[in-house]
Amino acid sequence: MASIHTPIIIDVEASGFGSGSYPIEVGVALADGSRHCYLVSPARSWKHWDERAELMHGITRDTLLTYGRPIADIAWRLNELLHRRTAYSDAWSYDMSWLGRLYDAANMRQAFRIADITELMTEDQRLNWHATKLQVTDDLGLQRHRASGDARILQETWRRLSQRAA
Repeated sequence: MASIHTPIIIDVEASGFGSGSYPIEVGVALADGSRHCYLVSPARSWKHWDERAELMHGITRDTLLTYGRPIADIAWRLNELLHRRTAYSDAWSYDMSWLGRLYDAANMRQAFRIADITELMTEDQRLNWHATKLQVTDDLGLQRHRASGDARILQETWRRLSQRAA
């Protein structure tokens, strides 16, 4: 069987969707299986808060204000972890937008690329993605809609689909 190169996965939880939303948690699953997760202390100008989003991810604004890391610290850490690499997302347009907002607020340049995980898949893998992801979610028993757990679920889903194709 051919060796499978495990992709880096990134996931971003946000204050809501649409205009004004911002990142509240960033999770990364590296190729070696290690995970990194950062709660984001909101910038003063970030006011948007969607109660429905809070119900999904279970993170309150007070939690961010108490335990969140400074924006510049997270931007620096992500650049160190992912420098010149590509991190894949299943919602890359949202995640790219929210990370852009993070880096703008930090006044830093993002040193890595974000791409859609479907770039790595065959048509058959795309068709089996949802069912496999549901099985992985059940098997791993991780809390959904938390950034590092979701990144782990996505990475394991990709791995299982790739092993079947090999």
